[in-house]
Amino acid sequence: MNSDGSEGRGPDEGTRSAGRDARRSGSGWPLREELPAEVPVGPVAGGPGEGAPEGAPPGLTGRQRLVKGLWPPRFSRAQLIVALLLAGLGFGLAVQVAATSDSSVLRGARQEDLVRILDELDDRTQRLEEEKQRLQGQRSELENSSDQAEEARKQTVEREKQLGVLAGTVGAEGPGITVVVTDSRAAVEARMLLDAVQELRAAGAEAIQLNGVRVVAGTYLTGGKGEGVSVDGTGISPPYRFKVIGRPQDLEPALNIPGGVVQTLEKEQADVTVTRSKKIVVDALRPAQRPDYARSSSR
Repeated sequence: MNSDGSEGRGPDEGTRSAGRDARRSGSGWPLREELPAEVPVGPVAGGPGEGAPEGAPPGLTGRQRLVKGLWPPRFSRAQLIVALLLAGLGFGLAVQVAATSDSSVLRGARQEDLVRILDELDDRTQRLEEEKQRLQGQRSELENSSDQAEEARKQTVEREKQLGVLAGTVGAEGPGITVVVTDSRAAVEARMLLDAVQELRAAGAEAIQLNGVRVVAGTYLTGGKGEGVSVDGTGISPPYRFKVIGRPQDLEPALNIPGGVVQTLEKEQADVTVTRSKKIVVDALRPAQRPDYARSSSR
């Protein structure tokens, strides 16, 4: 005990007391100097903003912070690439679904109609195969003939006749069909007759004549409903008569397929008559035109 009546304190206790005094005074303690300055607490979210300095903006609600975090959007490059890929994939799927869900005239076709369409496709394939074999035979004749020059001349003359038929510069005759379209309401348009020409060509027509005009590769048809029809600038009037040379067994079914030429014309209340014949004469001719600039490249 000290002389003043207080209990004596050891040296360790004195040191701890000095440290506490230093912490109270805020000086002489290194850790205190390294701490950052205290930041005043802002207003509580959604609260009245107690304790906030005067003029400070009010606190944001939870919904406002959510909206502020979502907008404006922030995208990284990887997110943009993924978004573009997903958009392209979605577009492709939409196109595919639209294509597969499109209504087709063949869905409601009868079984015999479908069989007839398949037979027509088989016939076209057979015709192409026969043409291929014919050309291969001509090549073999040229290669094996003792007088290749004479054989080449014969084939050239024959080829010239064939090209003349296709170009319309010479007449032609053979089996085929006659198609008569009666249009009492003037509802048949040029595009419908053009569809008939294209369908006949696809079915193997070798020569076509429409109301006295020879139809060739460069033929064009113009005219709308009630305007009349022109073939290569020559006006024609109903009834429209097609004279077609080819295999009748292929030509007639091509016009009568479901949703084909005959059904399209009948929807416009036009009467269509198709007649097979063993001999069709196509006598309308086209003038032979010599090209002004093109020349043969063969030597």
